[in-house]
Amino acid sequence: MNARLALLSTVDPGVAESEVFRLALQHVVGELGALGGMIHLRGPMPALRLVSVTGLPPVLTRSWEIIDQEGPLPPARALHQGGARVENRGLWMPLHAVDITWPGTGLAALPMSGEDRVIGALTVLMGDQGEPTRAQWDFLRAVVAWTEERMAQAPPPSGPAQTELNGEGLRQALKEVRVGSWDWNIRTGDLIWDEAALELYGTRPAEFTGKIDNWMRIVHPDDLPPTLAAAERAIRDRTVYEAEYRVRRLDGTYGWTQDCGRATYDEYGKPLRMIGVGWESSESRSARDALSRALRHMSDGFLAVDGEWRITFANLEAERLLNMTEEELFGRVLFDLPCAQRMPGLEPVCRQAVAEQKPAGFDIHVPDTGRRCHLRLVPGPDGHTIYCTDVTEKRRLEDERRAAELAAAERASRIAELTAALAQATTSRDVIEAAARRVLPPFGAAGLLVQDFEGDRLRNVGAVGYTDAFLALVDRSPRMPCHPAWNAITSGDPGFYSSPQEYLEHAPHNAELLDLCGKQSWAFLPLTASGFTFGVCVVAFDQPRRLTDDERTLLTAISALLAQSLERARLYDLEHTRSRELQRSLLPRGLPALPACEAAARYLPSGQGMDVGGDWYDVIPLSSGQVALVVGDVMGHGLPEAATMGRLRTAVHTLADLELPPDEIMTHLNDLVVGMAEESYVTCLYALYDSTTRTCSIARAGHPPPALLLPDGTVCFPDLAADPPLGAAEPPFETVELHLPEGSLLVFYTDGLVESAKREIDHGMADLARLLRTAHEDGTAADLERLCDSLTQALLPADHPAADDAALLVARLHALTDDRMASWPLLDDPRAAGQARRHVREQLSAWGLDDLAPTTELLASELVGNVVRHAKGPVRLRLLRGSELTCEVFDGSLTMPRIRRATDTDEGGRGLQLITALSQRWGTRYTTTGKCIWTEQSLTGPDPGPSPDAEADALGLMFPTLGGSDFGLDYDGDLDALSFGDPDLDAEQEQ
Repeated sequence: MNARLALLSTVDPGVAESEVFRLALQHVVGELGALGGMIHLRGPMPALRLVSVTGLPPVLTRSWEIIDQEGPLPPARALHQGGARVENRGLWMPLHAVDITWPGTGLAALPMSGEDRVIGALTVLMGDQGEPTRAQWDFLRAVVAWTEERMAQAPPPSGPAQTELNGEGLRQALKEVRVGSWDWNIRTGDLIWDEAALELYGTRPAEFTGKIDNWMRIVHPDDLPPTLAAAERAIRDRTVYEAEYRVRRLDGTYGWTQDCGRATYDEYGKPLRMIGVGWESSESRSARDALSRALRHMSDGFLAVDGEWRITFANLEAERLLNMTEEELFGRVLFDLPCAQRMPGLEPVCRQAVAEQKPAGFDIHVPDTGRRCHLRLVPGPDGHTIYCTDVTEKRRLEDERRAAELAAAERASRIAELTAALAQATTSRDVIEAAARRVLPPFGAAGLLVQDFEGDRLRNVGAVGYTDAFLALVDRSPRMPCHPAWNAITSGDPGFYSSPQEYLEHAPHNAELLDLCGKQSWAFLPLTASGFTFGVCVVAFDQPRRLTDDERTLLTAISALLAQSLERARLYDLEHTRSRELQRSLLPRGLPALPACEAAARYLPSGQGMDVGGDWYDVIPLSSGQVALVVGDVMGHGLPEAATMGRLRTAVHTLADLELPPDEIMTHLNDLVVGMAEESYVTCLYALYDSTTRTCSIARAGHPPPALLLPDGTVCFPDLAADPPLGAAEPPFETVELHLPEGSLLVFYTDGLVESAKREIDHGMADLARLLRTAHEDGTAADLERLCDSLTQALLPADHPAADDAALLVARLHALTDDRMASWPLLDDPRAAGQARRHVREQLSAWGLDDLAPTTELLASELVGNVVRHAKGPVRLRLLRGSELTCEVFDGSLTMPRIRRATDTDEGGRGLQLITALSQRWGTRYTTTGKCIWTEQSLTGPDPGPSPDAEADALGLMFPTLGGSDFGLDYDGDLDALSFGDPDLDAEQEQ
């Protein structure tokens, strides 16, 4: 028994009811050893219809085809379980109790249920063994339960449910086909057919009984259960009755008919009659069958599912894709299929499409096959259709095409990026880096080498992806026969080598070079610009590779772009070198080391290309411990501004050497800028520092004020008059004097250091002050070179190129201490010369400079004598001991001495020649009360001073007649005897 039940359980859901009945009866008869079996189903009237028979001949069952469900026969009795012995809901009736003459011992019957009510009965004719045992009853009940379950899962025998026939469709059908009408009395079972109905249902008038049994006998057994169910459902739900089923014709064949009707009800709601029509649908059924066959064999997979997603139809292609037969698929829920369960995204997409009532299409991957299918779901009111197309090859081609298009677009994008990058590249290095970033990745290349040639040697311009040892080996390499690089240069045609073997076939002598290179394939591309091939670009790969024709064409086009950019960069490099040399020549080569100040400076060109502009700085040593500090900015950028800057710097040097005050120097510079007639504007700041008084006089024209860092760490910006720039100013210029302590730090700068498009000048000056305070705290300010570096790196970071030039000058100021200065007032008469000599002699002795005393006495005597004779008092002598020995004579006259050429017979005119011969440097300057004449002598080197003979020789050269000097001097071989014509008076002065 268990084996039979296990066998029945293997029957898939969705099997037709007739097949379910047949299997159930066969296994019951076989297991019980019975003679035969029957299954009856109840109809809309109190009658049971025989729907399946096994083992019993028609002569025995003819009278059992339709039986009264209230009658005494076992199928009817089993419905109500009464009047005979009941065994566990099973009915046993001996044959004599049934009053029939059949072979066997009796009939065993069990009711069959569906939709919460009894719908029929299964009856078995037992043989000689008599009543079934308890185990056999259990088996019978198990088979009945299986039959009830499979009946609920069985599809309509006519195929997929048809669309509801609306009124317009009915009217059209009535026009095209012959329609028979019928009237069925539900209570009595009486049935009325008109002539058309008799013909439609294959019944002769003489054979028509006028009962519902007449109709039940002509319906195909497979179609009767669903048709009866449809009628019962329509009566219960008060809906239109519609059914399509097969009826037996007069010739014994079956044809398709379609019925449509509606029931009427009494005042209590009980059904009275059902009136309807029927028409032949074999032709439309044939068309649908033809369509079904077409769907069955169409190239795309096709599935039909009902509202519960149960499969009602599957064609051959769907079976192939799902790897299941139609019998296995029929009645199965789509999402319960093994392959669907391995597609987690299938069910949500399908349900969403149905919820939105919109067709949806999407791709799926068929598990374990590597195939891709495109599903198109079309929702419907009574079910849904799914079309499935194998798109594996189509998608592969699309992917390949898309990949090719993507690669082409990416290469085009890279080329566009390369073109833009090369357009912005200025130097050869920029060109090489741009090409390496945008050429190597899209081609999967590993190395780039660019070489030009000088004479018969190749020279490296730039490279990426090579070792230093290899680059050193190929740099300056001589011309060799059959060398790929030289072949490309001389022929102008590119060379492509897909493997080391192919390379060595062309250049067998390069085997050692090939091992050191570490590459496996190469493209040698000539670089040609303006019709001249000046070099070669080598693109190399880590693996052997044969480039396609498109790739070769693209690389050749890239080499043309690269050649043009390199040619432009070469010209730029040349111009860049010249501009840097020009800028270096215009700016100070070095800053002088002075006792009055120590200084450091930086010039930073803008990031806009040419390293030349109009910013400058200068430290100009002056006399008597003074120094001029200058910083300026010619507005603009380029060679014209640099030329203007050079002219102004020369002018500043000339004016500073005249030792004019700052305001006068600014006035002269303003006149010079106005006279240039070039619409130039210049900002300038000029500071004059006197180390003897620690006074700094500053004048500025449109320039930012200097930053002052005091020894205590205080940072300020002196309040200076904001005069307009040179070229737009109206003199006079205002001068501000500052008294600065020893070790003060002055920071001069141009606006390019503190101002930019992203930073206001006030913010930049605040940042400068903050940096100076930090440098004082951490000790950076002690080293001026480090301080310059820290300021420029903080204010002008390397990753943000400046838009303007910037100049920075940092100067630490030092005072000349009192022990290095000596000053004396002198008489305003001829005795002053003797006074001066005595003071010089005594002070130099105190300083340990006795060797300089004779020369200095002679210089002081000559300067004082010149003042006494040609100028006016008061007269003052000052000696300064700095890096040089300075002798100064002050007077109250504004008349400046000048050197003139004296003839052999002139007794005067040689005093300044004597001063020039005996001093290292001399000059004059105006003071607030008159002027100062000064001389400088070196404190270093072997300079013991002139001997009396040397002095005599010099004086003999200067004064051939010795009859008198410019000042009426007499000379007797001793400087002490050199006087103004009165030796006694001179001696008295010395006493």
